Amino acid sequence: MVKIRLARFGRKKRPFYRIVVTDSRKRRDSGWIEIIGYYNPLTEPTTVEINTEKLNYWLNNGAQMSERVAKLKKIYEERAKA
Repeated sequence: MVKIRLARFGRKKRPFYRIVVTDSRKRRDSGWIEIIGYYNPLTEPTTVEINTEKLNYWLNNGAQMSERVAKLKKIYEERAKA
């Protein structure tokens, strides 16, 4: 199954995340199909950037979002409206 989830990058205690499309059987940080955005929780306010065209493409082709990515999508959409 194809999943849209976070992959962790950065150094110890300074994480940032990429929003990636990957096979659900792969490890968290390895072997993704495509990078569609990023999330930085350390900035104030947190930085969320998502390519919505690619996200919608993958959702229409059967990919499923993780719970965290679904929450980040809501945050991104709220900020885009403002």
